[in-house]
Amino acid sequence: MSFETLNALGKRRTPFFFMSDFEAKKIIVLPLDEIVEHDVEFSIDEAYQYKQHQHQHQLEKFPLTFKEYQKKFDFVIEKIKNGETYLLNLTQATPIKTHLTLKEIYASTNAHYKLRYKDEFICFSPEKFVQIGENTIHTFPMKGTIDASIENAKQKILHDKKEMAEHVMVVDLLRNDLSIVATNIQVEQFRYITKVQTSDKELLQVSSHICGKLGEDWHESVGDILQALLPAGSVSGTPKRSTLGIIKTVENYERDFYTGVFGVYDGETLDSGVMIRFIQKSENGLLYKSGGGITLDSEVQSEYNEMLGKIYLP
Repeated sequence: MSFETLNALGKRRTPFFFMSDFEAKKIIVLPLDEIVEHDVEFSIDEAYQYKQHQHQHQLEKFPLTFKEYQKKFDFVIEKIKNGETYLLNLTQATPIKTHLTLKEIYASTNAHYKLRYKDEFICFSPEKFVQIGENTIHTFPMKGTIDASIENAKQKILHDKKEMAEHVMVVDLLRNDLSIVATNIQVEQFRYITKVQTSDKELLQVSSHICGKLGEDWHESVGDILQALLPAGSVSGTPKRSTLGIIKTVENYERDFYTGVFGVYDGETLDSGVMIRFIQKSENGLLYKSGGGITLDSEVQSEYNEMLGKIYLP
């Protein structure tokens, strides 16, 4: 399949499910009425009702050591000092153990965007990629997470200089990305807080809302629009091209569909999410892929803790 397939389906207003890997090199497209027979489950529900579960204690982590992470972090900081990148999303794959199957995890976890692809991987993401409707495209970059139980958590995350700088860079990147495919780009809402409930705590996450205008014929170029915006800026970095080269060198593993996107086109609108909070089956067991944005103001221990803190079942 290819992004041209999406254009053809959009021209006919045929509803479809799609997903793309991080580098936009692999794309899977399924007509919506064929989802079940391909052993794919998904849910896109902004108003989902949180379900209590007791799975957190069943997730055992085996992360790389702090010393190993620090080497990668220092490498990124040098690249920032050299002007090769200003913001880089550094991720790693952490081996995990659980008694739960991917189907069981999918069924019980909570998220705006949920996907189980066969017995290969699942994601349960809080992050939107793009939404398109009424000839308008919207994107919602998410940068900044804090435990809601911390005293004055909202004020701390909104006034943190490092978090602010990182968020501003991502918003600028996404504004530029949208300008490739749309006109009249506007930041509708800058740095607003949303809440995410996990099995053992509540998180506050910081997002912004950016939008632009598309032509009435956007349906027949929906694939071109998505391809132009990938990889997602919030999970790659800026400037995008040089940052992607650094990511490939420093991470030293394949993201594959992790930090790619998936979504649904219903013939009138499109909704899609970034594939984070991601568990993948490998030859050696399950891997939980996670990470965070690195800037010149980043502190290595905080970034290491953030990478580990994102390994959870929501």
